[in-house]
Amino acid sequence: MEDVTIPVSGMTCGGCVASVRRVLSAAPGVAEAEVSLQPGEARVRYDPAATTPRALRAAIEAAGYTAG
Repeated sequence: MEDVTIPVSGMTCGGCVASVRRVLSAAPGVAEAEVSLQPGEARVRYDPAATTPRALRAAIEAAGYTAG
């Protein structure tokens, strides 16, 4: 397992945090996803054989947020 922290902008409330957490948790290979409104980031533990940080950023962006 590996960990990555992804800056996320566009989240304005707890519902946004829940949405980002939901899409990350549903991504293949994700074991754990913690999302914080402040400072606006997602910390993800994932299996590098199943996904990549790039794919995780794409999932966040597909949900309507900006991933750095």
